[in-house]
Amino acid sequence: MAGNRGIVYQGKGIVEVKDIDYPDLVLREGPGVPKSNVGRKCEHGVVLKVITTNICGSDQHMVRGRTTAPEGLVLGHEITGEVVEVGRDVEFVKKGDIASVPFNIACGRCVMCREQKTHICLNVNPERPGGAYGYVDMGGWVGGQSEYVMVPYADFQLLVFPDRDQAMEKILDLTMLSDIFPTGYHGAVSAGVKTGSTVYVAGAGPVGLAAAHSAQLLGASVVIVGDMQEERLKQAESFGCETVNLAKHDNLGEQIEQILGEPIVDCSIDAVGFEASGHGENAEEQPAVVLNTIMDVTKAGGSLGIPGLYVTEDPGATDEDAKSGSLKVRFGQGWAKAHTFVTGQTPAMQYNRDLMKAILSGRTNIAKAVNATVIGLDDAPKGYSDFDKGVSKKFVIDPHGSLK
Repeated sequence: MAGNRGIVYQGKGIVEVKDIDYPDLVLREGPGVPKSNVGRKCEHGVVLKVITTNICGSDQHMVRGRTTAPEGLVLGHEITGEVVEVGRDVEFVKKGDIASVPFNIACGRCVMCREQKTHICLNVNPERPGGAYGYVDMGGWVGGQSEYVMVPYADFQLLVFPDRDQAMEKILDLTMLSDIFPTGYHGAVSAGVKTGSTVYVAGAGPVGLAAAHSAQLLGASVVIVGDMQEERLKQAESFGCETVNLAKHDNLGEQIEQILGEPIVDCSIDAVGFEASGHGENAEEQPAVVLNTIMDVTKAGGSLGIPGLYVTEDPGATDEDAKSGSLKVRFGQGWAKAHTFVTGQTPAMQYNRDLMKAILSGRTNIAKAVNATVIGLDDAPKGYSDFDKGVSKKFVIDPHGSLK
């Protein structure tokens, strides 16, 4: 049997490459696995040889110690790979297929899955709706920042690419289908972006860049991206976005007015989440600042897409309320302006097939927009460190060196 190595969370600020179990078609006991999920048989699943697996900003929240993630957790929910083993109950996926894995784990059988709400599947996590690979409170499914990973419910979940050679030619774009591209696109769709829209995107990390690129695909006339790091803003400018450096300007409305002639936009996207900081020099952490700011600058009747992560428990929060996920949101402002709020994980399967077609046809180059940068598995701890410092790169891990 082949060996396996993966990226393991070892405590606040520490990730290491370690030997881990080779996957089989059973969910074994391990860090974060609920007792009622231990021993769960997955003959409907497959084992993938991982071709690419990406570092996500959501992973960083755990590594920074801002969640209740247990030590020993194998990280990684952005997975693309080749099928090397097929379970007894799999009918339509075969060995040798190359496929994208939606980060949401979903059974395809419950009422939520039947309504395409695969982000809140009722059967994969006994503790709450929704599951994901290598993530805190998401059912204990082993992460995919590894050489091999097990994927349950393969017939339902896997997005198999139609042509192997074409897939490998565009693998840096296709690897974004597991999470970041659908998440950015969902942020834009749920914000109501349409032809001619003016859009504000909070955050120029990978999800913010994907949201900005998605807004352009949907026909936005102007996309404004706000961030506190100049390198990230330059990346947004590289594909035609307007930008605002929030470290230099504490009044976003004034900056938007300089760009648009009025201090409001049609819709806004929060791609930052709960680790947000206030605006201006030496700004301190303010977990609700993005939500309050986008309500200020979004027109009455507008929508707010919120793909940025918010958690129920944040042990590293700066105030007691935020430690339990209670934020000081000016909800009355949103109510008075009749805003629509769309929150929660992205139902990746609603979008990934269409986005795949856009990639394969050359309609989009998401890898360029987010500055996809390939690293080896052994370089992943440094990738985490560099990403945490704000480098404007989307790190793509190549566990087997197949992209060289």
